[in-house]
Amino acid sequence: MAGMSDIAVAEKQWFGHPRGLATLFFTEMWERFSYYGMRALLVLYMTGSVMQPGLGFPDAKATNIYGLYTMLVYLMGIPGGFIADRFLGHYRAVFVGGVIIASGHFTMAIPGIPFFYTGLLLIIFGTGLLKPNVSTIVGTLYTRDDPRRDAGFSLFYMGINLGAFIAPLVTGWLGQKINWHIGFAAAGVGMVLGLIQYVYGRKYLVARSGPEKPVAAAIAATPVVQEKAFTRQEWGRIVAALILTLFALIFWAGFEQAGSSLTLFADRATRLTILGFNYPSSWFQSVEPLFVIIFSPIFAWIWFTMSARRREPSSPAKFTLGLFFLTFSFLLMVPAARYFQSTGSRVSPLWLVGLYFLQMAGELCLSPVGLSMVTKLSPPRVVGLMMGFWFFATAMGNYVAGWVAGLVGHRTYSEVFMIAAVTAAVTTLILAVMIPIIKRLMAGVN
Repeated sequence: MAGMSDIAVAEKQWFGHPRGLATLFFTEMWERFSYYGMRALLVLYMTGSVMQPGLGFPDAKATNIYGLYTMLVYLMGIPGGFIADRFLGHYRAVFVGGVIIASGHFTMAIPGIPFFYTGLLLIIFGTGLLKPNVSTIVGTLYTRDDPRRDAGFSLFYMGINLGAFIAPLVTGWLGQKINWHIGFAAAGVGMVLGLIQYVYGRKYLVARSGPEKPVAAAIAATPVVQEKAFTRQEWGRIVAALILTLFALIFWAGFEQAGSSLTLFADRATRLTILGFNYPSSWFQSVEPLFVIIFSPIFAWIWFTMSARRREPSSPAKFTLGLFFLTFSFLLMVPAARYFQSTGSRVSPLWLVGLYFLQMAGELCLSPVGLSMVTKLSPPRVVGLMMGFWFFATAMGNYVAGWVAGLVGHRTYSEVFMIAAVTAAVTTLILAVMIPIIKRLMAGVN
């Protein structure tokens, strides 16, 4: 009877996908609510915003702390993936990580520099356990040749961005309009809601690929450890995944300006009043996630349709498109920055809206496809560790983003945006040339 029950659960669907995707969708949505809710306030809290004073840190110090914090958040995904693979299992790692994250947000809700830094450290450790492993579980819901796989990751990514969209609207208003610490507490409440939903939907996490047997829970506490050496083909695929991960680093270095230099540009150089309504500058961080929510189903449909017709671009080609859109997003901001620098007048919010639209297109070409790519190219027994390396690219990209944003104190906005655009353009050309090499290493995996 238990076997039949497992099969019945495994056959449940959610918008044409395994029912377990819904559990992970909402778990990640609330975790991202907590992360982006705090992230929307972080630099503004340290420097102070036009609406209320903060800690009074210089721009360079604040953006360096931001870059270091966001780097460590994702860097901890490497030991977090290893701990899940070898000790906790993916389900327990996600749960324990969520508890630690919530504790960190509530710690930051207490005024005082010691509580501020302690809260950041707790969020770093908790995210390292949760983030790589929840994505790994998504990969186990599908067989490796399932044509719904990329579409499933795109839908999962829509859940991430739903949380990222709602969070700044809530925490930004509470933090900038009322009190910074109330905003931090609201982020913690979001993580608690995510944990409740995750535990309730545990029974739907049924694996069809990966380290577990078919129609078995993807959440067993003791992972299977295999001693068999990797084949030459497996090594080639691992190398392909690592190469694409390196190019993703450059993408994130530009993309993550949203929480640093672009946040400062929004607060200091962009009009913050519409029809007499004065809105928080942190609300701009909801624009790009809103675009992702709108266009994520469209991209999922495009990839699924092209796959059915055997015309879907390869993962390296999608990465190239992502970097292409990133390049033009920063080129768009150069004239806006120059206008502000020459006149001292705040610019239209449409400049940032245009930038975030282009970055949305780049993100949907690269990030959900990258998550799927890692789970397909990685041997099952190290998929958690390889997912950790994927987040290593995000980690280093965040650190570089913080360093670049620190240049705002010494260079003009237009110079910083031009540096980002030129770097992304050169990287795009290099990756375009390498596409055939990477495809050979992938050995038939797309």
